[in-house]
Amino acid sequence: MATVELKDVRKVYHGGVEAVKGVSIAIPDRALCVLVGPSGCGKSTLLRMIAGLESITTGSVAIDGAVVNTIGPAERDIAMVFQNYALYPHMNVYDNMAYGLRNRGTPRDEIDRRVRETAKTLELAHLLERRPRELSGGQRQRVAMGRAIVRNPKVYLFDEPLSNLDAKLRGQMRVEIRNLQRSLGVTSVYVTHDQLEAMTLADTLVVMNAGLVEQAGAPLDVYEKPASTFVASFIGAPPMNLLPLDRLEKANARQAAATIGFRPEDAEVDAASAGNGLALDATVEGIEPVGAESFLYCGTPGGRIVLRVPGRAAAQPGDRLHVSVDASKLHWFDEGGKRI
Repeated sequence: MATVELKDVRKVYHGGVEAVKGVSIAIPDRALCVLVGPSGCGKSTLLRMIAGLESITTGSVAIDGAVVNTIGPAERDIAMVFQNYALYPHMNVYDNMAYGLRNRGTPRDEIDRRVRETAKTLELAHLLERRPRELSGGQRQRVAMGRAIVRNPKVYLFDEPLSNLDAKLRGQMRVEIRNLQRSLGVTSVYVTHDQLEAMTLADTLVVMNAGLVEQAGAPLDVYEKPASTFVASFIGAPPMNLLPLDRLEKANARQAAATIGFRPEDAEVDAASAGNGLALDATVEGIEPVGAESFLYCGTPGGRIVLRVPGRAAAQPGDRLHVSVDASKLHWFDEGGKRI
């Protein structure tokens, strides 16, 4: 298999537009690294530089220890799965999966063995004679993945492969991709703007913003200790509540802190006391029941917050609540939005 290492990688387009501003990431062998961030943050550009589809302005990309900056995509031993599947409409499933192997001059019997084994793994064996237009979105995505798998590459690259699927199918495909990646044990880099997808898939989560890495680490570490207000507000659904300290009466605020944060599930409603933590009076403005839990959208002196409560909410719009958060559940950020 292979490691992937990026050292101070930058991409500057004509006119001085800097899409990637010096990114360094080390991805271990067999790991699944997810690049997540809003549209325009540079994550897809970074993936395309790993693939060799975009030139690198400065810095280096190394695959299995060898710098590949000047090596073409075909020689990098990577396989890419695209958002739009990129299947040949005039070819059936078998030929779509076999196409890359034929171009490489792989013996016919070896092609047949690989295609049929991969088709069985992806539950496509009964669809090998069908063309893409005869398949569902999920089946097309499996074919695109199968075409990558049969090549036995060193690295898989996924560019928002599930964004064209409906919510239920995305959930199913997330599980399939994660299980498949673990069973194959191939180093993978996955790009998405969906933070839930990122959290559930990643071994290493890389949160990008405006061409830079805001934070990298294990998904739960990023969730529990966000490095900035950007990460706090991007990772989590609903995101972390962030309130400016100058609008709150918080005598024991940390030195240099400008913003205080807490997760919606970490607040207690109508608790007796917050102790050394945070206490707020809140007015319910809206309620969103989602089944096993409900979200309460509330106004407070410091701004709007969201509370996550179990089951069916007893509160109604207009109700006044006392909200408290234990000190151990609070997050502090300085004026620049960085974690204290």
